[in-house]
Amino acid sequence: MEIKEQHIAEVNKGHLDGHRSHFDFLTAHLAKQGKDVNAIIDRLLEFQVAIPSWALGAGGTRFGRFGFQGEPSNLEQKMDDVGLLHQLTRTAGAISLHIPWDVPRDYNAIKERAQAKGIVFDAVNSNTFQDQADAAHSYKFGSLCHLDKAVREQAIAHNLEVIKIGDKLGSKSLTVWLADGSSFPGQHNFQTALQHTEDSLKTIYGQMPGDWKLFIEYKPYEPNFYSTVIQDWGTSFMLANACGERAYTLVDLGHHLPNTNIEQIVSTLMLKGKLGGFHFNDSKYGDDDLTVGSVKPYALFLIFNALVYGMRHNAQNPYPAWMIDASHNIKDPLEDLIQSLEAIQEAYAKSLLVDQKLLEQAQAAHDVAGCQEILQNASRTDVRPLLEKARLNGGGAIKPLEAYRNLNVRTQLIKERGAHSVASGL
Repeated sequence: MEIKEQHIAEVNKGHLDGHRSHFDFLTAHLAKQGKDVNAIIDRLLEFQVAIPSWALGAGGTRFGRFGFQGEPSNLEQKMDDVGLLHQLTRTAGAISLHIPWDVPRDYNAIKERAQAKGIVFDAVNSNTFQDQADAAHSYKFGSLCHLDKAVREQAIAHNLEVIKIGDKLGSKSLTVWLADGSSFPGQHNFQTALQHTEDSLKTIYGQMPGDWKLFIEYKPYEPNFYSTVIQDWGTSFMLANACGERAYTLVDLGHHLPNTNIEQIVSTLMLKGKLGGFHFNDSKYGDDDLTVGSVKPYALFLIFNALVYGMRHNAQNPYPAWMIDASHNIKDPLEDLIQSLEAIQEAYAKSLLVDQKLLEQAQAAHDVAGCQEILQNASRTDVRPLLEKARLNGGGAIKPLEAYRNLNVRTQLIKERGAHSVASGL
């Protein structure tokens, strides 16, 4: 399916007057505060978030998966879905592939398809948390950490193959998330498992192209429930330092124990120049991977405030790779992703409104209540007209979710793909 420009323009017509009214009011309000509205809109339009290939189908849990009709069943269809999202939101300009599910059959055709849809290839992701049919060895008891050298070498070889695939597509980074760990006390020697993991990552890092980055993700628990080899940001940071200057920590919002101060984590990593990527989602208990901003929108704003500060002040840190890592469970995946993209842009826009100089003055004066007011004043601002203007300037929909529904996108996808198509991957 393809959404033509005139289709979006027609849907936008009914919202133009209301948008202009709200935008003019907000612009006048922000101008009194000395805010450069046009600069904020430009930054919103520049801010692109990668969509992972596995997020385009219905999600699930270890108890079951309820399919959603019209799911993309191959890489081409996944790219088409990302293209639709980008047409509507103008902020989904990248796709992140998961190997072995997303191996192209024709690399030139896939690159041409991506170019036609205005999307690029973000980090490629390896998979050593599941056994593949043609694999000689099992990852039941670990991959990069395994006691058996042959298993470790198989996992290393897979990661190197993922790099080759990504390199052909123009990707410049590899994300490694390991399920490696133990479910019962005594199952692992913690030091041995960590040392094997470090050695394996060093081998992978040493064979990456010179312009590539390695992102090391962490998670406190699941699928193992007693220990995870790379369980927190400190372990990831230590491993990144051991690998080299092009290895970085990747922060996933859902990969933390309840009430973890994530804004402090990203601040520390950016200060040390080691925040490579950031995965957006939301959660109530653990790695729920819910719609971004659906549970803790203020926490998301506070994290973005730290991220924006780091992007302004920490030149030693590369520009982070942004991605949504979500499991939609019972929602239309594309509707869920539209809502997530909106929440990300909203939190980003609000963080751009924070008066950092005024906040610094309040901090120096130990004005605790004043610091809170500065942050909450930005957080309470309705920035949706800014997001609408950015999308409008980029040729997107003023209200993407409404446009998606009015254009009957899901109905058309079901007609093209069938009611029983199943997305490959997770």
